[in-house]
Amino acid sequence: MKKIHALFLLCAIVGISAFTLRPEEEYAYPFQDPSLTVEARVNDLVSRLTLEEKVAQMLNAAPAIDRLGIPSYDWWNEVLHGVARTPYKVTVFPQAIGMAATFDTTSLQQMADFSALEGRAIYNKAIADGKGGQRYVGLTYWTPNINIFRDPRWGRGQETYGEDPFLTAMLGRAFVRGLQGDDPKYLKAAACAKHYAVHSGPEPERHVFNATATPYDLWDTYLPAFEELVVNAKVAGVMCAYNAYKGQPCCGSDELMNDILRNQWQFTGYVTSDCWAIDDFFKNHKTHPDAASASADAVMHGTDIDCGTDAYKALVQAVKNSQITERMIDVSVKRLFTIRFRLGMFDPAAMVAYAQTPLSVLESAPHKAHSLKMAQQSMVLLKNDKNTLPLRKNLKKIAVVGPNADNAIAVLGNYNGTPSEIVTALQGIKNKVGAGTQVVYERASTFTRDTLLVYTNIAPQLSFEGKPGVKAEYFNNKDLKGSPVAARQEAGINNFWQEGETVVGSMKAYNFSARYTTDFTASATGSIMLEVEGDDGYRISVDGKEQLNAWERNRWGARNFKLNTTQGQKYRIVLEYYQDGGKASVALRAGNFAKTDFKALANRIKDADAIIYVGGISPQLEGEEMKVNEPGFNGGDRTSILLPKVQTDLMKELKATGKPVVFVMMTGSAIAIPWEAQNLPAIVNAWYGGQSAGTAIADVLFGDYNPAGRLPVTFYKSDQDLPGFGDYSMENRTYRYFKGQPLYGFGHGLSYTTFTYDKLELPNNAKPNSKVRVSVRVTNSGKMDGEEVVQLYVTRQADGFRTPVRALKGFERIALKRGESKVVDFELRPQDLALIAGDGTTKHVPGNVTISVGGSQPNAQTRKSKKTVEGTLALK
Repeated sequence: MKKIHALFLLCAIVGISAFTLRPEEEYAYPFQDPSLTVEARVNDLVSRLTLEEKVAQMLNAAPAIDRLGIPSYDWWNEVLHGVARTPYKVTVFPQAIGMAATFDTTSLQQMADFSALEGRAIYNKAIADGKGGQRYVGLTYWTPNINIFRDPRWGRGQETYGEDPFLTAMLGRAFVRGLQGDDPKYLKAAACAKHYAVHSGPEPERHVFNATATPYDLWDTYLPAFEELVVNAKVAGVMCAYNAYKGQPCCGSDELMNDILRNQWQFTGYVTSDCWAIDDFFKNHKTHPDAASASADAVMHGTDIDCGTDAYKALVQAVKNSQITERMIDVSVKRLFTIRFRLGMFDPAAMVAYAQTPLSVLESAPHKAHSLKMAQQSMVLLKNDKNTLPLRKNLKKIAVVGPNADNAIAVLGNYNGTPSEIVTALQGIKNKVGAGTQVVYERASTFTRDTLLVYTNIAPQLSFEGKPGVKAEYFNNKDLKGSPVAARQEAGINNFWQEGETVVGSMKAYNFSARYTTDFTASATGSIMLEVEGDDGYRISVDGKEQLNAWERNRWGARNFKLNTTQGQKYRIVLEYYQDGGKASVALRAGNFAKTDFKALANRIKDADAIIYVGGISPQLEGEEMKVNEPGFNGGDRTSILLPKVQTDLMKELKATGKPVVFVMMTGSAIAIPWEAQNLPAIVNAWYGGQSAGTAIADVLFGDYNPAGRLPVTFYKSDQDLPGFGDYSMENRTYRYFKGQPLYGFGHGLSYTTFTYDKLELPNNAKPNSKVRVSVRVTNSGKMDGEEVVQLYVTRQADGFRTPVRALKGFERIALKRGESKVVDFELRPQDLALIAGDGTTKHVPGNVTISVGGSQPNAQTRKSKKTVEGTLALK
């Protein structure tokens, strides 16, 4: 082997892949030679590592190995609905639950492809800038979330593809294929199926609870999507969950990890723990005495990365204690380097087509257009009595009311990036109707309260040492330690950064802190409310007395306090803030609370031709392990699925005006709206629609887009319809097992046109373990072009077997011009007609199967109106 030269050493030190710079024929080690197989290169590389070096590579932030020219790499990245948490402006698509409502695998695969391109561009730029080892610039994305949304109270359900295993599996497969690409040698990006496997809240208990599920529920509900992604989509990674399953932490589960994932499914990719999950072994689940035993057990169960902590550093001692062998550690390290080699990280850039992706693909025109398309596709028209919608564009006056009408945070969902432009519902409506229509806006209330903080501009009242504004000091640590790296005067406090974005000078938004000092001069004697909003930790004092202390992770937390004032007096305000990963934001606002008089508001806008109420909930209330102090919410989850009462009260007053009230509901989960469903003429479910949400909403409201979204979850009537949140049995859960009557069923969604079904064709009989072809003719029988989601459901019963009421086994979204017909073909796989036995095994059993095809679940009404057709297949 030739001696490594100076250029190689220099590149290794600064973190640039030397393999992109050195002539192809000159390699210091076999692992650098692209002509060798990945297996041979990985074996060679790992053979050269010390035990300590191997263990360090098993942390999410893997350090550089300078002596071999191995650059550092952070595995932690997110691409739930567009590249997340990057310092660059990127395309933000609808939240995952909204994309599920499209029932369109082609659109989802295209979205994943576009997102992978944007991620590649960011990675390539990071490499070029010598920053390839930073978090949120890598190519290993911890998406998709394919947990089953079994309970609408779960705040992270918005990240999933809904409650149905088949829909989740097909959409997840499309996402993986789009993200990972189809290059025969290189991955475009690496997807990761999470959270394996029986995991869906409650959020406040996720580090301690022990989920139990019958073998039937495990294989009928919780595992099918994971099996599809591992076995058929060849997903690169899997993330194991925080919680325990049958008494063992998921990342150390004999059944889930060893028996099913590695042995039955023959998964050869990498597994990462959820972040801080290994610490849960010995700190929360109490199944292990210390980090060494927990880490050894996790690795022996196939968990290759310890995310978020350094528990795995104890593996060095565990080897010395004979708790695990170094050969077992080699297995994990080889899996990790295999992924990095498959991503082309150790090959010359000229060999990897994806390495040529330029930064110009970020927010490119095709990407933004597709974000709008998916937002349009996601809109679900729940109700439309007497053709209230679409509205006319030439109305003289429209009132837009509600807490989500102009809420840019809500449309972005969670695990999101930041686009250059966000269109809220209010802006979308204004853009649509133009100057000829007066659009008035009233926020009216918060999501849960009828009292609003009416803000006032206090910037003219802020000064420091005779200069207007605020003294801002920034520290390159989380603890305000040492001297600030920068100090400057700012006009006020209202800052937002994505992680890694420049804060000031060369300091980036990553684990930093700030201190803001100013003197507030009161303009009047009385009182004023000061409100602080921060994404992580903050505390504020006035004249040395602490007023608020949220010096802990407090995502999107806003709190306020009253300051009694004397006219002309100065009050020294000190606001301190730290960021702990992810987005960074801190703001200081002021105003006074005022209770909204709903009757007076309704009277002010009663001359409007139409009232559009934009409400629902928000990722400010539901999400991952959040601190939320609002009625109906707890820890990121909901304690009630009912629409907050304050919103219903307001809509009652709006309805009393006699003007048509259209309810546009934003949500990441099912909301019970019994009064609205009974009393309002039109309801649109708009989810968290991404950067173009407002445009898509307006397109639907005014008829420029004919809605065809379908519910990927059941909308129940009340909390009484739900079993206990912590109960993981599927009994009476989701449309497959629910025994009651939902408000709006899974698969429901209306159109401005009508569709009819006929000419169902299927064989009279088939062998139990065989494929079955089904076809149906769909006709657009209405007066408007439109799209239809054709859904195929299977219903069967068999002695000795538990079976769903019905189960989705096929779907296709099609476009039909008015009067046009199309034959839609389905191919049912053997497993689609199989039964799951009580022990979880799959059985191919003779018997009759009812096959229903239509635009929604079959019922008496849809059969009568020819919106559903049915046939019987005999398996024998």
